[in-house]
Amino acid sequence: MAWGRARTWGVIAFVAAVLLIGGGVVGFRITVGILRDKVVKALGPGSEIAALRVGWSTVEVEGLRIQAGPGWPAADALRAERVVIAPSVRTLLSDQVRVRSVTVIKPYLSALRTRDGQLRVVPSLLASPTGHERVGTVAISGITLEDGIVDLFDATVSQPPLKIRLEQVHATVGEVVAPTLAGKSQFDITAVVKGVQRDGRVHISGWAEVTTRDSSVRMVLRSVDLVALQPYLVRAAETRIQKGILDLELDSEVRKHHLRAPGRVVISDLEFAPAGGAWDTFMGLPRGAVVNSLKNKDNKIEVDFVLEGDLDNPHFALNEAFVTRVAVATAERLGVSIREVVEGLGSLERKGLEASSEAAQGVGEAVRELFGGRRKP
Repeated sequence: MAWGRARTWGVIAFVAAVLLIGGGVVGFRITVGILRDKVVKALGPGSEIAALRVGWSTVEVEGLRIQAGPGWPAADALRAERVVIAPSVRTLLSDQVRVRSVTVIKPYLSALRTRDGQLRVVPSLLASPTGHERVGTVAISGITLEDGIVDLFDATVSQPPLKIRLEQVHATVGEVVAPTLAGKSQFDITAVVKGVQRDGRVHISGWAEVTTRDSSVRMVLRSVDLVALQPYLVRAAETRIQKGILDLELDSEVRKHHLRAPGRVVISDLEFAPAGGAWDTFMGLPRGAVVNSLKNKDNKIEVDFVLEGDLDNPHFALNEAFVTRVAVATAERLGVSIREVVEGLGSLERKGLEASSEAAQGVGEAVRELFGGRRKP
């Protein structure tokens, strides 16, 4: 009798274990399916993912893709081989969700600078839904991009937009709060700048506060192909560049919408296309004066300059200010009339350090939607 009861309890325990395991597996699959739908919904229209893996402490998204909309210069706005999200489990049910880290592995990002100078990055992530008010926040301790590619399309300098490609992008962004973006976010970015004849490198580091637009940024360009960047320095009617190397150091400070950015630029190994006439210019400077200077200075032009202006002033254009300052400083070194430089310079549009902040905002918004996306009707 005792043996029979023991056997009965053994069968019950076995059935209970089977039901528990089976129910757990089914529940897990349903949960993953729901979570997968939430991921796609959080990423907005045109998004898709290949797989979703939920671990004890992380959520991994594989094969992420957000297709670009009509009129976008690239097929995709964002791709990523893998995204690993590590949330703080204790905060998932609160209005202030904290995520320990977001790691994006082998991402591709396309950004468009429109003709009026507006920078657009993954518009679907930044679009606000209509008829709902978002509540709750997500604080992300750190966002990391590993081995990425970024295509920057700039319509302010050419049509179709000029394409600048960055490869081997490694970036870290610290402490992002969505959707408010309040507080300072530290960042550090390194990448290879692809060129026509050679590749260079860029390193950008500092902090930015999106709500106030205050920032402190250091940018260093090393051995960048000047041919790829010549639309920023040369007008359509000016002498074209056949070869050249650009090195740049710039320390930018923005406080209360006022910019001050001392810098140093070195142009070396500069070669022009054959002269089209006696009045050919480069950055508004007489071509002959530039050529003679290069011959006398080891084929280098070294210039110190300062960018300064009110970012709220519609007449202040950052690109134009940069070209003007470099050209004026170069003219002073060459002994060329400043009047010639001012008359020779063209007009370019302005936009600064918004790509990183807008991309970070998009990531924060998507993660907030995933883990803390309760809405008020």
